[in-house]
Amino acid sequence: MADAARQSLMRPRVPRVRASAVTRFGRELIAMLVLFTIYKFGRVVHTSDVNLAYENAQRVWDLERWARLPNELHAQQAMLPMQWLVEFANSYYAFVHLPGTGAFLIWMYLRRPLLYPPVRRAIIAMTAIALLGHILFPLAPPRMLTQYGFVDTAAIYGPNVYGDDPEAQSLINQYAAMPSLHVGWAMLVAVGLIAAFKTRWRWLWLLHPTITAMAVVGTANHYWIDGIIACLLLALVVYLCGDHIVPWYRLNPVRRIQQRRAARKPDYYGIVPAERPAAAPVRTAETPAEPALEPAGRAPQD
Repeated sequence: MADAARQSLMRPRVPRVRASAVTRFGRELIAMLVLFTIYKFGRVVHTSDVNLAYENAQRVWDLERWARLPNELHAQQAMLPMQWLVEFANSYYAFVHLPGTGAFLIWMYLRRPLLYPPVRRAIIAMTAIALLGHILFPLAPPRMLTQYGFVDTAAIYGPNVYGDDPEAQSLINQYAAMPSLHVGWAMLVAVGLIAAFKTRWRWLWLLHPTITAMAVVGTANHYWIDGIIACLLLALVVYLCGDHIVPWYRLNPVRRIQQRRAARKPDYYGIVPAERPAAAPVRTAETPAEPALEPAGRAPQD
């Protein structure tokens, strides 16, 4: 009777634990949605100075030409003859940015709970700094510089996440190009997944920010320098918001090679560390002596 009563009292505790985990996940999801809504609301509420945005675009254009960075117009002209590639870049720009980042955060929370807190702090800090940059430095994207030959590929081929009229009011601030959160978030996703896996194929995650950078430049939605500054901002945020439990050393291939070489380097006697015999344990006064074994074939005495 006592055992049956004890089991009946213990049964309701299982759903409570599961409900608690679901509740924590729900709270985390709501918190991230609220933070993202605040970011979008802050971008929309702020009224960008259109004249200043075009002036900054000319400054960025002149700076890139002075720094001899690749020309965004050449990248777009190389992509325009291939309509399928243009449509792919437009779709990647429109549909992968938010869903991909959201899926990454959910996966990190469920499968890599130790890595999730520093990743969450990094994306919040980077987004907050980017919002400040969008407010202080409004920037017209290259697709608005028609005098240089740029075209709006999203308006021609679709899908178009912006309105047909750049001057019309919408829920998206079209002058928030500096820095590029498309590139910044994509690089954060790649960095987090590289740190989360141990396989040698983990470096393929860098294809995501690479494709994103080519898409945002080819569609004339960002300059090269927008993505460069976003990556520098991510590096600063990771350094400030990182945690000792995050294996960031996996992101440094040079250090990995040095560690492997050090592990395989023979010592003074020419013995590789992996081939060295294990050292015998040092016996101290507190270590009990091992019991003596009876000789084989000798029965123990009563």
